[in-house]
Amino acid sequence: MQYAVTLIVGLVGTAVALALAGRRVKFLWSWFKSGQPDPERVLQVKRDPKADVEGQVVEVLGQRKLLKWTVAGAAHFAVMWAFFLLATVYLEAGVQLLFGLHAHIPFLQTWGPIGFVQDTIALACLAGLATFTVIRIKNSPKRLDRKSRFKGSHTGGAWLILFMIFNVIWTMFAFRGMEVANENFSYGRAAYASYGVGQLLKNIGEPESGLMVFLEAAFLLAHIGVALVFLVIVVNSKHLHIFLAPLNVMFKRRPDGLGAAQPMMSNGKPLDFEEADPDEDTFGRGKIEDFTWKGYLDMATCTECGRCQSQCPAWNTGKPLSPKMVVLDLRDHAFAKAPYLLASEEEREKFTDEQKIAMQVDKELVGEDGVIHPDVLWSCTNCGACVEQCPVDIEHIDHILDMRRFQVMIESSFPSEAGVMLKNLENKGNPWGMSEMKRLEWIEELDFEVEVVDEKMPADAEYLFWVGCAGALEDRAKKTTKAVAELLHIAGVKFAVLGPMEACTGDPARRLGMEFVFQMLGQQNVETLNEAGVKKIVATCPHCFNTLANEYPQIGGNYEVVHHTQLLAHLVETGKLTPVTPIEENITYHDPCFLGRHNKVYKQPRDIMATVPGVKTQEMHRHKDRGFCCGAGGARMWMEERIGKRINTERVDEALETNPDTVSTACPFCLVMLGDAINEKKNAGAAKETLEVVDVSQLLIRSVKGEGAAPKEPVAAE
Repeated sequence: MQYAVTLIVGLVGTAVALALAGRRVKFLWSWFKSGQPDPERVLQVKRDPKADVEGQVVEVLGQRKLLKWTVAGAAHFAVMWAFFLLATVYLEAGVQLLFGLHAHIPFLQTWGPIGFVQDTIALACLAGLATFTVIRIKNSPKRLDRKSRFKGSHTGGAWLILFMIFNVIWTMFAFRGMEVANENFSYGRAAYASYGVGQLLKNIGEPESGLMVFLEAAFLLAHIGVALVFLVIVVNSKHLHIFLAPLNVMFKRRPDGLGAAQPMMSNGKPLDFEEADPDEDTFGRGKIEDFTWKGYLDMATCTECGRCQSQCPAWNTGKPLSPKMVVLDLRDHAFAKAPYLLASEEEREKFTDEQKIAMQVDKELVGEDGVIHPDVLWSCTNCGACVEQCPVDIEHIDHILDMRRFQVMIESSFPSEAGVMLKNLENKGNPWGMSEMKRLEWIEELDFEVEVVDEKMPADAEYLFWVGCAGALEDRAKKTTKAVAELLHIAGVKFAVLGPMEACTGDPARRLGMEFVFQMLGQQNVETLNEAGVKKIVATCPHCFNTLANEYPQIGGNYEVVHHTQLLAHLVETGKLTPVTPIEENITYHDPCFLGRHNKVYKQPRDIMATVPGVKTQEMHRHKDRGFCCGAGGARMWMEERIGKRINTERVDEALETNPDTVSTACPFCLVMLGDAINEKKNAGAAKETLEVVDVSQLLIRSVKGEGAAPKEPVAAE
C-alpha cells in the first residue's frame, strides 16, 4: 500500500509538472521561431564543431568568465556542478519511486566513491548558496542603489531560486539519511554527510518500522517534488539560462561578439542598398519582431547578474544606459507582445483594445515613452565591456547598433551634432570636413622623404601606413603619426601612405548607425587599396585597425593589418629599434577599447614601455579586459556628453590615483579625450602642470633618439 501511494503521488506530480513546463517550452519554441532568420549562426556550428565543443568546455563547464569574479565565480561553479552531478541522485530517486525503496542501481548506487562525490558537491553547493546570500545582502540595491550590479534585476526571483536550491539539498540529505536509518543505504560511510544525518535520524524509531518507512517515502517524494516545482519555476524565470546558456554559447558570434560590427541583415541576408525595398526589408530593428531568433535567445538567456552593468562606463558615470536593462526591457516587451505576434490574423482581430494595450502592440521600440529611451541608446560607447564580461555571451552591442540603424536611417532621429559629422564624411571624407590635401601636411615636418602612393604601391614598400583622419588632421594625433613614421624609418621598414587618396574608414558612421555612409566610404577605400595592390597595412588608430582588419572583409577588402604597437614591439624584439636613453617617469597605460577588448591587444603596448629604460609602470585599477573607456567610441567623439559625469573625466580621475608623470595610450581618440580631461584638471589645480598624455610610440622615439633625459616643460592647457 505504501509503495502504491508513493508511486501514484510521484507519477501524478511528475505528469502535472511536465505538462506545465512543456506548455511553457512550447511557447518559447514558437517565440524563437518567429524571430528573423540568422542562418550564419547555424552554419558556423556546422563549419567548426570543434570550436563549439571548446566553447562548451571552457565557457559552460569551465565557467571561464565567471571564475574571473573569484568568490562569486567559485560559488557559481560549485552550484552549477552540483546541478550536473546531483542529477545522479535524482536518477536513483526515480528508480526507487518506480521500483520500491529497496531498489538500487548496480554500481551507480552501490559504489562508495560516487556517494562521496555526491555528498561533497552537495555541501559545496550549500557553501555556494551561503556565499550568494552574503553577496546579495552586501550588494543589495536598497543599500547601494546604482552601485549595485543587481540594480534593476528581479531580486525576488533570485531569492526564490536560492530557496529552491536549498530545498533540493536538504531534502536529498533527509531522504538519504532516512535510508541510512532504515539500513537501506548502499554507499555506507563513504557518503559521509548522508551517513551522519542518518545517525541522527535513527533516534526517531526502529529501522523499517511503519513511521520510518513512511518518512523515507515522504522525503523521497519531497525531494522529487522540489525538483518538479523547481523545473516549472525555472522555465518561467530568468533561471531559464540553466538550459539556454549552452545554446547561446553555441550560437554566439565567433570568436566573440567584439571586433567587427555585424553587417545589416534582412530576411537572413546582407542588405543590398541598391535593391532594398523599404516595404519588404528591415533596416535595423524598429520593432521587437525585427529581431532575429538569436536576439530572442539573448533576451531569454540573460541571468540578470549585472556584470555588464557594473563594467559599463555609461552606467558608472550616471547615464541611463544599463546593458542589462536594455536586454531585460526588450525581453519583457517581447514576452508581452508575443501572444499577439504568434496569433493568426483572425485571432488578432478578436483582441480588444485593452488586450492590445496589455500586449504593448503599439508601443514604440525606441522613444520618449518607448521600450528603450533615446538617451539609453545614444549613451553607448561600443566599448565592449558588457560583451566581454557577460557569462552567457549576450551580444549587447549588436542589438544597440541595430536599433541605432533604424533610428538613423529610417527615423532620421539622432543627436544633432552627429549630423555635422555625417555631412563631413559624405562631402569631405573625414569627420572634421577638412580638405583632403591637408592629409599630407604632417610629412612636411619630417626630415626624410615619405613615399605617397601614386595609383600603385611602390615596389619596395612593405607596408601601407594608414594614417587615419585623426592621425593626419588632429594636432595631438599628428605627433603619434610622425613618431611612428620616424621609428619605421629608423628601423629600415619601407612604407608608403595614400595621402589625399585616403578617406575615413567609415567607423564613426557605422557605429552611429548610418550604414549607408559606411558602405560608401568602405567601398571607396577597398577599391583604392585593391587597385594599389596593398597587402599589408599598419594603422595607429584602433578604430581604423578594427575596421580594416575585421570589417572590410565584409565588403571585399582582405589585408594583413597590424596596429603600430604590434609592429613596433616586433621591431624592438628583433633589435631593429633599441631604446637606449632612460625616461625616469612613472607612467600609467590606458587600454583603448577597440585595441584591447575588441582585438585582444594588451601585451605589445606594455612590452614597448617595459623595454624603455627608467620607465616605472603602474596599472590603473581598471585595466586590460576590465579597462575603462575614454568615452569616444560608438561615434560619441562627435556627440555632446550632457548626462552625468564625463567618461573621460572619470578615467583621468583613475589615472591620477597612480600619481603619474605621464599617461600613455595607443589611440588618437583616447589621446584627445584624456588630454582634454587632464587639461580640465590642470585648470582646476587637481593635476600637476607637467602631466601629459602621449602615445607609446612617442615614449619609444624619445628613448631611441636619446631625448628621454630632456626635462619636461609644463604642458599648456589647450
